[in-house]
Amino acid sequence: MIGGAVLLAASRWIPAADDKRPVILAIDAEFGVPAATSAQAIQRGAEIAAAEINAAGGVLPGRSLEIAIRNNNSMPARARDNLTELAAHPDVVAVMSGKHSPVAQQLIPLIHELGMPYLVPWAAADDITDNRHQPNFVFRLSLRDSWAMAALIGRAEARGYRRLGLLIPNNGWGRSNLAAIEGQLAGSKRLALVSRQSYNMGHPYLHEQYEALLKDRADVVILVGNELEGVAVVEEISGHLPADRLPVLSHWGVTGGEFFERTGDALKKVDFSVVQTYSFIDAKGERVRRIVEQLRARWGVASAREIDSPVGVAQAYDLTHLLALAVRQAGSTDRAAVRAALEQIPEYAGLIRHYRRPFTPARHDALDASQVFVARYAPDGAIVRVAK
Repeated sequence: MIGGAVLLAASRWIPAADDKRPVILAIDAEFGVPAATSAQAIQRGAEIAAAEINAAGGVLPGRSLEIAIRNNNSMPARARDNLTELAAHPDVVAVMSGKHSPVAQQLIPLIHELGMPYLVPWAAADDITDNRHQPNFVFRLSLRDSWAMAALIGRAEARGYRRLGLLIPNNGWGRSNLAAIEGQLAGSKRLALVSRQSYNMGHPYLHEQYEALLKDRADVVILVGNELEGVAVVEEISGHLPADRLPVLSHWGVTGGEFFERTGDALKKVDFSVVQTYSFIDAKGERVRRIVEQLRARWGVASAREIDSPVGVAQAYDLTHLLALAVRQAGSTDRAAVRAALEQIPEYAGLIRHYRRPFTPARHDALDASQVFVARYAPDGAIVRVAK
């Protein structure tokens, strides 16, 4: 068991009676990555939703929904092995991904070869759902890079910045964001991308890249990175004189780990904002209270302000409920039938929004750009919405 979730092992797979076997949603994510909290947040959101679903009678007569865990360590090769193994279990009805777009991007062909519904509660590269496969087995309830770049560019323009410096990783996620920002700036007469610097994921120092941004006279940094790259950027900027400390508008990868804890006092010296899609802090209602209470009771989270990687919790929660609706509508665990049913869900009153046709044959993203906002880290580490 991991946090109450089931661990599947092929060598120990012993089916129960056909009408009593649990229906399995497997989460294959970056559980073993140091400093990451995204996979655990996704697991928590899915487990809270599964408990609610089971308390209401499960997904099929006599069959509960259980969560299985796989650690891909953010390695595409391991994710492929995990997906192949999970597909061999007849009661695994879908696989939920983690945070990292490059892992999901490389799995797209195998997902469709296996016919496995693949649920995405975080990874944001546009081509994960825009994958040209018909029928499409990938369903996302999350941000898209194009929405993130639009929000960050809008924030930059609102604050009077004109010369954008882009800092991106050398991978599929970086390329997705480069395409997004170039598309957003095409034809703009007010803003320009004056510098584009790339780096290899996990590199602890970004001195050369930041110096290049300064040399090219960027007046703001658009950062695409995860928690460790975010720490490197903040440490680099904070070490400069105040006049050379550029403000940072960041994609949300940094919120999937111990960014705040590892930046320490350095973050106080940097004007740092980050894009988000949901906040438990300013949300209201009985469902929000109930979820926060479950986080406290099961994982010791003291309040909404202390939820790690809150978008992972919220998006996995809603996505798990949508899967349950699809399984009920399909009336079985047949993966092709569940995939088709996901496209036909009429509506669902979710945590993040009221979904009307969350997915259609032509649209496999359940959120839209209206959910996106810019936030900042408060002194206590809470991620709080910035007023427009």
